[in-house]
Amino acid sequence: MTDAALTQTIRHAAADGEGGAAALPLAGRLPAVRGRISHGAMLDRVTWFRVGGPAEALFKPAGVQDLADFLAALPGDVPVTVIGVGSNLLVRDGGVAGVVVRLGRGFVDMEVDGTEVIAGAGALDVNVAEIAQRAGLAGLEFLSGIPGTIGGALRMNAGAYGAEIADVLVSATAVDRAGRIHEVPAGALGLGYRHAAAPADWIFTGARLRGRPGDPAAIRARMDEIRAQREESQPVRSRTGGSTFRNPEGARAWELIDRAGCRGLKIGAAQVSDRHCNFLINTGGATAAEIEALGEEVRARVRAASGIELTWEIRRIGRPAGAVPGATTDESGSKA
Repeated sequence: MTDAALTQTIRHAAADGEGGAAALPLAGRLPAVRGRISHGAMLDRVTWFRVGGPAEALFKPAGVQDLADFLAALPGDVPVTVIGVGSNLLVRDGGVAGVVVRLGRGFVDMEVDGTEVIAGAGALDVNVAEIAQRAGLAGLEFLSGIPGTIGGALRMNAGAYGAEIADVLVSATAVDRAGRIHEVPAGALGLGYRHAAAPADWIFTGARLRGRPGDPAAIRARMDEIRAQREESQPVRSRTGGSTFRNPEGARAWELIDRAGCRGLKIGAAQVSDRHCNFLINTGGATAAEIEALGEEVRARVRAASGIELTWEIRRIGRPAGAVPGATTDESGSKA
């Protein structure tokens, strides 16, 4: 989260008619934008695993209104998938059909308003922690240990080091599939453990986060402590997607994985990290299929050893290599 991982796919079902607009290539069906659209853009370049196939179309909106106008004019049968910095994300080798939206420069602004920080959904979690520290606002230090963006943090109620987004969120803004802009209080989002009950078709565009007055030196010390813990316990310099599985109630995923004998387990060039076994890593040249297969093997071994079913925390999107063109799935922490 992570960007974990920001993650959200918008499915707007429509019949697959023969001929007509639906038969046109996607490039001919997309509305005009102020941002940038790239066709066939390889997504392995934007994910931390460094694996995955192409996006049929990759859209980087110029800002909230550009995104809203695009969605309002986009044909309803075109699937839309949203990604952030690719930190808690596995893109399958066959790529992603439809439009992949990546929130970039138009969504990274941050400002301090009293004891609150207003941040765009594309702002890095660590940068939000930094601006809060400089303003003498405590309570947001935990964000310095979460690799991802605010949008992804909202979608999964990201948390670490004793805190989560639900603890500090005041309100959020989002755009729905029809292009309508929403601003809602935190209580309306149904935030739970690594989950938000917001409509699946919402694309988060920003958040207002609550801090509290604190000593900048003490805040910095806590952030340094968090970073040191992360460096010591996680494979931060490896090609990884972050925490792979959610912690089951009353247990820790990494302990279950370790007890099942999975530390260091490999399939192809994908490996369970020796440093933290709830992390899968690409040791060099792995495919998304190998990483996903390794995750499923870990789930099977944990199930056999403990009877506990691990749930994916890493978001898996797209289609396997060789899949039927047009087919795409988004499995955001669902049981496979």
